[in-house]
Amino acid sequence: MSAPESFGGEKVLLRAYLQSADRVPHIPTYERIVQAARKEKLAGATVLRGTLGTGYHGIIQSSNWSMVQHVPIVVEIVDSADKIASFIHGPLLKIMDRGMLTLERAAVIMYRHARGDQPEALRLAAALKPLSTLPRIEGQSLQVNQMKINENGILLRVFIGESDRFENRPLYEAIVQKVRELGLAGATVLRGSEGFGANSVVHKAALLEMSADLPIVIESVDVEEKIQLLLPHLETMVKEGMVTMEYVMILMHRHNDDDAPASP
Repeated sequence: MSAPESFGGEKVLLRAYLQSADRVPHIPTYERIVQAARKEKLAGATVLRGTLGTGYHGIIQSSNWSMVQHVPIVVEIVDSADKIASFIHGPLLKIMDRGMLTLERAAVIMYRHARGDQPEALRLAAALKPLSTLPRIEGQSLQVNQMKINENGILLRVFIGESDRFENRPLYEAIVQKVRELGLAGATVLRGSEGFGANSVVHKAALLEMSADLPIVIESVDVEEKIQLLLPHLETMVKEGMVTMEYVMILMHRHNDDDAPASP
């Protein structure tokens, strides 16, 4: 996969929120997105697999007893605004029939695609007006459900440990359940393989370890009013960890009526 030598600077990060069981028609949707991104010669694509989430299928989590897994999947693609817009209008909208797409700025401060690349001094990118550099994606095909095309939203990330608990249950499960109770668009739990938190202890996944306090990231995307509902609960639930937020553009939020959770 090739990319311009001078690829650094202000770019756009495209995120597609899916489920591993989504298929169109037989190949997993996330695999088709990665294949399409490669064919369009985008700079790269990353697939993140979650362990628990809530969205258009209700509560979803991995299971050892199911042949078809319903776990959250996030596909991340970074490239220029023009190339991302072309990718969305081209293959992406033909591939995705459900899920959520978001756009945000991504300042690339390093891009090395070969072992022989010479190291360069890293510098943080200058702050920009929120969402000012994101492309405007127009089209009736994106005007669905209650969320509007190009609606400003917030991506909330909660960084905790796998062993953290709340009211005798894993904290990440409690947060996902609270997200669902409050009626947010959804939440995705991502399990890291290595990381450290406020106590500066490094944790790694090891072959012979049955469990370790590995990092957990819970991501939730919605409009500001909905995210505000969750904040007071996080103040009570999260005893150690970090919460971050950034503005994103909610480009699409699709779900089928049959996927809506039943009323309690």
